[in-house]
Amino acid sequence: MDNIPAILQLGHPLLRQRAEAVDDVLSDSTQQLIETLQVALANSQGVGLAAPQMGIAKRLVIVASRPTTRYPYAPLMLPTVMVNPSFAPVSEQQEKDWEGCLSIPGIRALVPRYTDIAIRYTDSNGQTIDQTLSGFVARVFQHEVDHLDGFVYLDRVLDNHDIVAESEFLKICGLAA
Repeated sequence: MDNIPAILQLGHPLLRQRAEAVDDVLSDSTQQLIETLQVALANSQGVGLAAPQMGIAKRLVIVASRPTTRYPYAPLMLPTVMVNPSFAPVSEQQEKDWEGCLSIPGIRALVPRYTDIAIRYTDSNGQTIDQTLSGFVARVFQHEVDHLDGFVYLDRVLDNHDIVAESEFLKICGLAA
């Protein structure tokens, strides 16, 4: 797959639209979209990617938590394709933690998210999956689902003082060289 489209950047109108449900997970077009997202994510320093970020307004995300330069302490999990994902909080407990986004390079912010969520999605084989996510992976999932609903993580920030440049984030977290 040679021609991977660029990841859309903040300001592109598609990032603010609600994505449409995927009707046929096994269709050639959906399987091609899955492959495009997998390749784009594998070639990035991201831990998740949503179809709208690639210019396709469909409810499809990939969550692929892994240690990267951007997220050195991320837990390792296999890339997971999630079609028409949804979630409900297991409890009302939320926690603020740092987030960034491939569509908003150079910025990080403290964002409140539910710490434990029950999720449902269809996998790339058309099977319905129910599971519970916690911590970092739950955060990534909520971040990606926001993309499907036309939100970016900056919309969830409670205080503008919680938004920092990536270079300052690296200093705050002791990751600057």
